Amino acid sequence: MANSLRGEVMNLYKNLLYLGREYPRGADYFRSRLKAAFLKNKDVKDPEKIKELIARGEFVIKELEALYFLRKYRAMKQRYYSDD
Repeated sequence: MANSLRGEVMNLYKNLLYLGREYPRGADYFRSRLKAAFLKNKDVKDPEKIKELIARGEFVIKELEALYFLRKYRAMKQRYYSDD
């Protein structure tokens, strides 16, 4: 793996680990799944395939952020509006 792609992969992993702290099923569950996903693809050498995997990881980051914002929105809505 080229050094520039290695840095991108490491940043992706760190960002996902950080976002996984608030995962609904728990940080340990998320961490184990994340580690398994990265280990599954550790032998990929093709730079194009690595870029595709990085893009997929960035999509997962966006999905996690959307999940967290939605959860936060629902909690605030419940506090300020009653269902009456």
